[in-house]
Amino acid sequence: MIPWLQIDKTPVPGADVELRLMQRGAEFSMRLGANELMNSRLSGSEEALATLACKRIESVRRPHMLIGGLGMGFTLRAALAVLGTEARVTVAELVPAVIAWARGPMAELFGDSLSDPRTDIREADVADVIRSSPSAYDAILLDVDNGPEALIRKANDALYDLGGLQAIRRALRPGGVLAVWSSDPNAAFTKRLRAADFEVNEVGVRATSKRSGARHVIWFAIKRGGKEEPAAG
Repeated sequence: MIPWLQIDKTPVPGADVELRLMQRGAEFSMRLGANELMNSRLSGSEEALATLACKRIESVRRPHMLIGGLGMGFTLRAALAVLGTEARVTVAELVPAVIAWARGPMAELFGDSLSDPRTDIREADVADVIRSSPSAYDAILLDVDNGPEALIRKANDALYDLGGLQAIRRALRPGGVLAVWSSDPNAAFTKRLRAADFEVNEVGVRATSKRSGARHVIWFAIKRGGKEEPAAG
């Protein structure tokens, strides 16, 4: 058995924790303490986050998508594979080292997705990008922390509370889609989505593309028409 080797570690902004990048042969793992956040062999649910969201905006001629969290690039690569040449994909990644790992030790895993002319990688908190971008996106995909129940940064709770969801609604264009990945179901979050005037569909997906492994959850929330919520502040 090939042992795991620690390639690098980095502090997470706004949290008293370290994120570690591990490698075993061609396999990579991102870990927080004893918890494995993602593994390069388990990409099915993150890919589904992109492909199912893209299906919901396929009628948009020049879609602009925002992805919160670069991770190992599963969602980005899956989106680029199905979006047309006129699409734009902005990726907001809070942790600078994650971007460096994508361009360094995990470069082969990312392929040409970072250099794709449709891709814009921003070192930023996705919540800040959302608040500063009214009516900018046809789809917002969130694979941040562990889902609506924040595991890494308590500040991420504000992304998924009612105020955060209303900010997301303002950042979406009419008919826009919010897609949220989570490791577990969360009935309270479903209720908040409806309270923020989204039409909600909750989908169970498997961790691997072979439809095996752990079952994760993706919420697809469609922005309904009607009067916009006023901006906070």
